[in-house]
Amino acid sequence: MAARSYGQYCGITTAVELVTERWALLIIRDLLVGPRRYTDLKQGLPKIPTNILSARLKELQEGGVVRRVALPRCGLLYELTEYGHELEPIVLALGRWGFQAMGDPAEDDIVTADSLTMALRTAFRPEFATTPLDFQIQVGEVELRAQVSDGGLKIVQVAPPAPPVGGALPVGEAELRFASGPDIRYLIAGKLTAAEAVEQGVVTILRGDLPLLERFADLFRISAESA
Repeated sequence: MAARSYGQYCGITTAVELVTERWALLIIRDLLVGPRRYTDLKQGLPKIPTNILSARLKELQEGGVVRRVALPRCGLLYELTEYGHELEPIVLALGRWGFQAMGDPAEDDIVTADSLTMALRTAFRPEFATTPLDFQIQVGEVELRAQVSDGGLKIVQVAPPAPPVGGALPVGEAELRFASGPDIRYLIAGKLTAAEAVEQGVVTILRGDLPLLERFADLFRISAESA
């Protein structure tokens, strides 16, 4: 448990003490993507001091949110417990809420594979997943392969090289492959149509066509109403 106590007997207080110490929610965000080694977590959170990462992991383990496991060929990994996985809808809802207040990125702000994965999961609208879509998205040095089918979403990291438990890439090429930067948020927010995003250089289609990008924009949307 975190050392800080608010001295109140309340479920919200307990939750705050468990997961709102600095960096804790970002560690949980990355572990929602999958189990990670200590070095994977440090790479995904490059600004976190090593002593803080160790302290947060210890606190989350003591709180029953995270556990450490040993897997063949992977070594020691951190993963969420069943109790920790119950945070997923809360984290996704928090992401949708925070999306509304996102401005332009700072000069040293980065996009990581895990943060982009969770951004896609946050914006995904399963009720629109009536037909399959196989796409590959590149934002800076990060590239993900994603498949939508039967109302579900599967995402695998392409670049940088995925952690050892990152999942296997699908066979063959994606039907849609496109590149963008942080300005893709305008497409996801519905402030730009797919055609406008391409015309303004927000999105560059590398494989596929505009109707497929329009399909992506229908599937991944965070509007004020949905937030």
